[in-house]
Amino acid sequence: MPSSKAIPNSILVLRIITLLSLVGSGVLLVLDNFTLEDGTETHFYDILSFRFMLSTAAIGAAYTLFQLPFGIYYALTEKRLIRNECMPQLTWKYVRVHALVSLLLPSGVGAGFGVGFDFKKFLKFIFPVLAAPGGFPESELDEAQSKNSSFFDKAIIATGILLFGAVCMSVVSVLSSITRTSNRGYFG
Repeated sequence: MPSSKAIPNSILVLRIITLLSLVGSGVLLVLDNFTLEDGTETHFYDILSFRFMLSTAAIGAAYTLFQLPFGIYYALTEKRLIRNECMPQLTWKYVRVHALVSLLLPSGVGAGFGVGFDFKKFLKFIFPVLAAPGGFPESELDEAQSKNSSFFDKAIIATGILLFGAVCMSVVSVLSSITRTSNRGYFG
C-alpha cells in the first residue's frame, strides 16, 4: 500500500470499526434486562445514565455512517467528493461536528462506567443488609443479587465496547487532521 493511501485507508478501516463497536455497544445495552420470579422487570432504560449512554452510541453511529461514503470515495480516488467553493466552510463545520461527537462518546462512557460500577458496589453492600434477621427471604435476595450483578456486568461490557469506539473515533479525528493539514484533505 503506497504511503499516500495509508492514512485514508486507515481512516476508513477505523470508521468501520468505530461503527461496528458503537452499534454493538447499543445492541448489547438494549438486550440487557431481567425478570425476577415475582414478575419484577428491570431494563437498561430504567437507569437514566444507560439511556444517555445509548443516545451517545446512536449519535456516534449515525455520524460515522454519514461519513462512510465520503471516506470510501476518498480512500478509492484520493479526491474530495464535494469539490467547489463551499468546501472550506463545510470543512470548518465538519471539524466542529467531529470534535463534538469525539467528546460526546467519552461522556457516554463515563456515565456508563460510573453508574455500572457504583450501583454494583452499592448492591453488594445493600443485599446483606436486606437479608438481616426479619428482612427479606434469603432465596429471593440471592436471585435478585445474582440477576442484578449480571445486569450491571453486561452494561459494563457494553460501556467498554463504547470506550473502544470512542478511542477509534479519536484516532480518526487525529488522522483526519493530518490529511487536512497536508493539503490532501477530504470531507470525511
